[in-house]
Amino acid sequence: MERLMQFVWQHRLGLRRDLQTVDGRTVRVIDQGVLNGDAGPDFFNATVEIGDETWVGNVEIHVRASDWFRHGHDGDPAYDSVILHVVQFDDAPVMRKDGSVIPQVVMRCTPEAARRCNMLVDYAARALPCESAVRDMPGIYRTEWLTALGMERLYRKSERILELVEATGGHWEGAAYVTFARGLGFGLNSEPFERLAKCVPLAFLNKHHDELLSVEAILFGQAGLIPAPSDGEDAYVTRLRQEYAFMAHKFGLRPPGLAWKMARTRPQNFPHRRIAVLAQMIHRGFYLTGDLADASFDMDAIRSLFDVALMGFWATHFTFEGSGGGCTPRALSRGSVDTLMINVAVPLLHARFMRRGNLDGMERCVELLQAISAENNAVVRLFSGAGIECNDAFTSQGLIELRREYCEKKKCIFCRWGHRMLSAEIQKE
Repeated sequence: MERLMQFVWQHRLGLRRDLQTVDGRTVRVIDQGVLNGDAGPDFFNATVEIGDETWVGNVEIHVRASDWFRHGHDGDPAYDSVILHVVQFDDAPVMRKDGSVIPQVVMRCTPEAARRCNMLVDYAARALPCESAVRDMPGIYRTEWLTALGMERLYRKSERILELVEATGGHWEGAAYVTFARGLGFGLNSEPFERLAKCVPLAFLNKHHDELLSVEAILFGQAGLIPAPSDGEDAYVTRLRQEYAFMAHKFGLRPPGLAWKMARTRPQNFPHRRIAVLAQMIHRGFYLTGDLADASFDMDAIRSLFDVALMGFWATHFTFEGSGGGCTPRALSRGSVDTLMINVAVPLLHARFMRRGNLDGMERCVELLQAISAENNAVVRLFSGAGIECNDAFTSQGLIELRREYCEKKKCIFCRWGHRMLSAEIQKE
């Protein structure tokens, strides 16, 4: 209930014009203040007119007025600046440490509104607690929020790239290399792939790019994936181990201890062949930002940048062991290539245009996402089950942003859909 009361106060929902203190003085909320997510009063720097006086200070909210004493606020100097106490039940007068009485108002919230608020915030038992409300919501509200979320996610990725550019001393290809490596993790192994790329910079690999075996040895060795010697192992594995031992001794390389996720994962999704893709890209010359600029928003040209055919051992193997039945030289499926377009190509282009202040180019990046088919993943399927139509990658990116940044972080009351759902219930009171 207290969370609901905070929500109502923060968004000034259902605060009557005839609001009065328990002793009969009129109350007008000029500024509700700023929600405090830390210790201390619930809202800072509020401005409230009580009777003929205007007060500036903090606001504290409780279900019962007596909670003030139960929580020890009457003896805590941090609460001396409270100018208004908002309660559901007025069961006691409250006062500061010096004994002065604090004005108190009663906020009425129905049990149904509280139930909905708790359902949103404590949704662990349900995958999508707002499903029924979202189904009945007019399409314009759904489209508006998903558009904002799609842009939020694209800007988040672009800002991450710009931070990498700064960290690499303005080297765009170095930032693109780390971004591409992270993209090859496809979510499951994104973090270890990024760490691998950062511990073996592009500038270092470019010094050895003419020898594919050397690049592979460095990457696989730093990834900690080269297996121990065994009887009957492929000659390629032996050469790879020897080459890494030589490189490690010469350049002082040490594996950073990456935590690869391979449990309950199909062999084609293991990191091995994707590291081989990264090595192949380095070997043929890594100029991703330049190649993207040359592609000039041509979908087929961009796709071709990620369409890598592996050679030698990795053309027929998923890992260092086994025969690799069903394995082909084509390293990435059409769906995987499109995922790299969404998570690597478009953000790189968008970041470049952001840096230059090119609004037309940034808009074309959005159009490029809208021209790519929607991703087929658990998040998209979850919202599709709630009746939300998703036909393009820009929309699916919006849904992923919603799930990751709002649903999973239990920030439902800050979501526009959750806000609308609660507002509608509160207005019934």
